[in-house]
Amino acid sequence: MMRLQKYLARSGVASRRNSEKIILEGRVTVNGRVVSELGTSVDETSDEVAVDGKVVKLIEKKVVLLLNKPTGYITAMSDPQGRPIVKDLIDVEKYPGVFPVGRLDFDTSGLLLFTNDGELGAALMHPSSEVRKTYVAKVEGEISSKDLDCLRAGVDIGDFVTSPAACTLISRNPKRSVVEVTIHEGKNRQVRRMFDAVEHPVLELERVKYANLTLDGVALGEVREVKGRELETLRTFL
Repeated sequence: MMRLQKYLARSGVASRRNSEKIILEGRVTVNGRVVSELGTSVDETSDEVAVDGKVVKLIEKKVVLLLNKPTGYITAMSDPQGRPIVKDLIDVEKYPGVFPVGRLDFDTSGLLLFTNDGELGAALMHPSSEVRKTYVAKVEGEISSKDLDCLRAGVDIGDFVTSPAACTLISRNPKRSVVEVTIHEGKNRQVRRMFDAVEHPVLELERVKYANLTLDGVALGEVREVKGRELETLRTFL
């Protein structure tokens, strides 16, 4: 027997915490009967579990995928407006139940993870994990050492003061600068808002590293599985 919320998480429906919300909302049935109590257990070998009327089953193989996301795609598995979505770049028949771990903006490229492991995905996205993410930003104008020091100290981006960021100047001239920046937070459009705060708007933004993972060997728009020691390192966030 298995707790229902754990069953949903291991089926790739959502993290265990979000699975609890789905149960409380009355969206889950077990053998055709609505279940809205968190203490419910199911027999994974015989009970039929459905969410919003769709039967869900335990995923036998848990995977983590690394996508080198191009710009021009929304980080979503569906879009009612019919815009390009990252799902279009993933073989969902080969990798059922995968979902994006966090998000990259429509106009941001680079490293984006997918997994069908709800517990791992939730752990990586939880603020307490402080997963380090590295970006290369091309920004307007010649950024000064003072501006970089501001980013390193933390800046006010309106509704939030960022934690100190690791910043390395790659190049600069009067028209544009290139800066590598590493953060462990994940506020909406955070890196862009950080550079806005020092009056150097972002022209191009690419995520080049996530935790221990890089884009090495992965062409734009391509996907690879994360395996071996790389996967073991990711799983230390559980």
